[in-house]
Amino acid sequence: MWICPICNREFNNINQVHSCRERNLGDFLQGKSPHTIELFDHLVTEFLQLAPIKVYPTKSMIAFGLRTNFAYLTQLGKNFIDVVFPFNHIYADNLCFTKIKTVPGTNDHNHYFRMYFKEDINEEVRGYMLLALEQGK
Repeated sequence: MWICPICNREFNNINQVHSCRERNLGDFLQGKSPHTIELFDHLVTEFLQLAPIKVYPTKSMIAFGLRTNFAYLTQLGKNFIDVVFPFNHIYADNLCFTKIKTVPGTNDHNHYFRMYFKEDINEEVRGYMLLALEQGK
């Protein structure tokens, strides 16, 4: 475990590449609709029921992590949020991902989940959340 001496964030790898620029979660949520903020809060609550996750605002997204980041909130729309789960296998047999894209030059496959309602986090989605958490350990 390595802790950046500048931002105090913990990483698995020594001298992990990252940005130490302080990010504020409020900056991401500013100007967003109450519905979108509710969706974000619900997603965080669902993750916290599974594990003691950390939320890391970055320059362009919000990362969810344990020992490593396991999911990313990439867009806060007017009435939805987009979450990306990076897996090293393609899980094509599902009803929850809107698209699956392979990251060029890697064995990583980004699985995109768009959430419109709190009820969109169902048992299938929770299963993938658990799978992502296991990868993040």
